Amino acid sequence: MNQLDEQERLKHFLTIEGLSRALLTEVLDTAERFSPVGERAVKNVPLLRGKTVVNLFFEPSTRTRTTFELAAKRLSADIINLNIAASATTKGESLTDTLRTLEAMQCDMFVVRHQNSGAAAFIAKKVAPHISVINAGDGRYQHPTQAMLDMFTIRRVKQNFNDLIVAIVGDITHSRVARSEIQALSTLGVAEIRVVGPKTLIPDKIEALGAQVFNDIETGIAGADVVIMLRLQQERMNSPLLPSAQEYFQSYGLTEQRLKLADKNAIVMHPGPINRGIEIDSAVADGPQSVILNQVVHGIAVRMAVMSLVIGAHAAGTN
Repeated sequence: MNQLDEQERLKHFLTIEGLSRALLTEVLDTAERFSPVGERAVKNVPLLRGKTVVNLFFEPSTRTRTTFELAAKRLSADIINLNIAASATTKGESLTDTLRTLEAMQCDMFVVRHQNSGAAAFIAKKVAPHISVINAGDGRYQHPTQAMLDMFTIRRVKQNFNDLIVAIVGDITHSRVARSEIQALSTLGVAEIRVVGPKTLIPDKIEALGAQVFNDIETGIAGADVVIMLRLQQERMNSPLLPSAQEYFQSYGLTEQRLKLADKNAIVMHPGPINRGIEIDSAVADGPQSVILNQVVHGIAVRMAVMSLVIGAHAAGTN
């Protein structure tokens, strides 16, 4: 990808796929510069003063919405949280009409969360040229800012990616986080990416993304430097794909005993919210190797970085 193509891609942040190592590193480096802002007495910078950011969430996600809201406020932007369930779209107004109404309010950025894969890209094609779109999670497709905050967390602890073995455990098939994680880890040059889970929750041809498949958690996390546990959604617990939530924990839950199989300095991650006693034991989630709360803190700095870079690239493209 040449420099011009990459600048065009950054006008929206929709997917990790196709982005270069240099660009992902720029996001991480920018987040590093923003990280101290949260420790100040006055927790904001004027970078996006006068800009308006709309959280356009078609499905609930308190953690992601809140961190985007805090990120926008720390950049001094005005923020609108649009409750789609209570909006005019439920009264017969089309999505396009809603977008046009928001555009008329001189908004500058839409942060989109949607239950359908590709929704953020669809909206990016429909919006006015001056508006940027950030994908805050769509269907089973992508969750690029979650992947980047996880990359930031890993780099903070491990310093670099080159020699790392990373195991992603759980429902890989239905996880937008897993797909974005694998692409980011591969681009940043980790030594080995493993996906671990029952055959019913591992998608076909996942190896094409550069991951090795393990159906046994003990083997899958052995020697791993990073263990990323994925959330098992409620609808999956009662589906034919799994016998029961309890049996899932017995086979794939991360316990203190299993964690001993990983590298002694391994870190444990989870995108949240956690199902304790299903994906992960409380002793591990709250233990010394867990960086789950660090992920939440880092999410603000990373989303500040993405917002600033996207709007900066967009402004450069329209000058």
